[in-house]
Amino acid sequence: MSRLDTSGDDYLARREAMLAKLAELDTEQAKAVAGGGEKYVERHRRRGKLLARERIELLIDPDSAFLELSPLAGWGSDFPVGASVVTGIGVIEGVECVLSANDPTVRGGASNPWTLRKTLRAADIALRNRLPLVNLVESGGADLPTQKEIFIPGGRMFRDLTRLSAAGIPTIALVFGNSTAGGAYVPGMSDHVVMVRERAKVFLGGPPLVKMATGEESDDESLGGAEMHARVSGLADYLAADEHDALRIGRQIVRGLNWRKLGVPPRAVRDPLYDEDELLGIVPEDLKIPFDPREVIARIVDGSVFDEFKPLYGGSLVTGWARLHGYPVGILANARGVLFSEEAQKAAQFIQLAGQARTPLVFLQNTTGYMVGKEYEQGGIIKHGAMMINAVSNSTVPHITIVMGASYGAGNYGMCGRAYDPRFLFAWPSAKSAVMGPAQLAGVLSIVGRSAAEARGQVYDEEGDAAMRRMVEAQIEAESLPFFLSGRLYDDGVIDPRDTRTVLGLCLSAVNNAPAPEPAGFGVFRM
Repeated sequence: MSRLDTSGDDYLARREAMLAKLAELDTEQAKAVAGGGEKYVERHRRRGKLLARERIELLIDPDSAFLELSPLAGWGSDFPVGASVVTGIGVIEGVECVLSANDPTVRGGASNPWTLRKTLRAADIALRNRLPLVNLVESGGADLPTQKEIFIPGGRMFRDLTRLSAAGIPTIALVFGNSTAGGAYVPGMSDHVVMVRERAKVFLGGPPLVKMATGEESDDESLGGAEMHARVSGLADYLAADEHDALRIGRQIVRGLNWRKLGVPPRAVRDPLYDEDELLGIVPEDLKIPFDPREVIARIVDGSVFDEFKPLYGGSLVTGWARLHGYPVGILANARGVLFSEEAQKAAQFIQLAGQARTPLVFLQNTTGYMVGKEYEQGGIIKHGAMMINAVSNSTVPHITIVMGASYGAGNYGMCGRAYDPRFLFAWPSAKSAVMGPAQLAGVLSIVGRSAAEARGQVYDEEGDAAMRRMVEAQIEAESLPFFLSGRLYDDGVIDPRDTRTVLGLCLSAVNNAPAPEPAGFGVFRM
């Protein structure tokens, strides 16, 4: 039963604050959608070409969802928001696939360091969740001024393609334009290759480089054109008449895969009893103020039915079982931020029970970390926190994490942050993540500086200390915000809270392409 007062002043203030954050999110995501800007978009259209998102829209099934991943990649860097590539999960001929589409309106689709990270993340999602990977290729290769950050780690992109194929996961390349230098290995290492006549150009070295290296005179078509690769080299499996034909052939290839999901099929779906719109008014603007995550759970799970585990023990962490879009899930949600020994032990037992039942886990983060202080250290908070982190680390079921509010300290680890390889991790616009809160971090530095001055017999500079604290607090606040973290791919995207149920449903459907995981190899330790 929900106790949320949707007419109260607190709720309305929280809702307004969240709507303001969502307006900022829309502005930043619009930059990624705009690509290289009006000038380059128009030039691309004049050449008779489709935009990256148009190619995706025509490739996936009509009226089906497309879960875009990392749309803010590169935010706050010297590179355009979106990192010149669009990645996500879409349904083609009824098959969930990972799609990766170069955006040629952004510096010719050249790959910068954030493009590489985003592309590698997409390949990782395809491999771990057994999803066919479709590359929509049109790229000028590496952004040469930043080659030092791309060349060596970039080899993993080609390694991933071969590992996907070796794992029986199909890889498909639809080549619409340039695919040069290292980029030529994308079609070269894909299982299925489609090239567009008179548009696709695939070669290790273009005519200028060949001239410099060998003295040979050549042209684009004879060196790496689609017609040549279809008739002479054999690299192209299909020669498409135009872009629409390439997308048609791509759908035909996926249809012929005879793909089937190996995981758990969903049961009947029941809508929550409460309106998803009410999720906007749950998280306070000040994350030091706790909120009840049961109100979130009631608005995202089927029928708002939540079977709570150990409700009277370890009250700062809510654990329990539910169904979401018909899929069984175990949920761990922070209730009062701080994790004590009881919460850590409760979490460890619950995670192991989920492993026994092969049930995916959903982590709803709002934590300031594990409790500190003499009493808690003597009570074993380190070993109990380690127990929880151990359970998370060695759990074999899929994990999906949503950062709703605070994600500080080792609480980020225990609640399955990015370092613990959740299958998917998304953040709300209200999320913040850092080693600790800005005021606490600045205060620690102040205490250390004051102690050092006293040890040297010096008078402490109070004015300088105040300036340092202001500077550090501002820096940590900026670096803990969701746009900053999403720009560095520490999550898979910042989402509207109202989309949480849909996003989780798409993720659960995706993870069930893979077979149910094997158990961790040990029974449940009662804590």
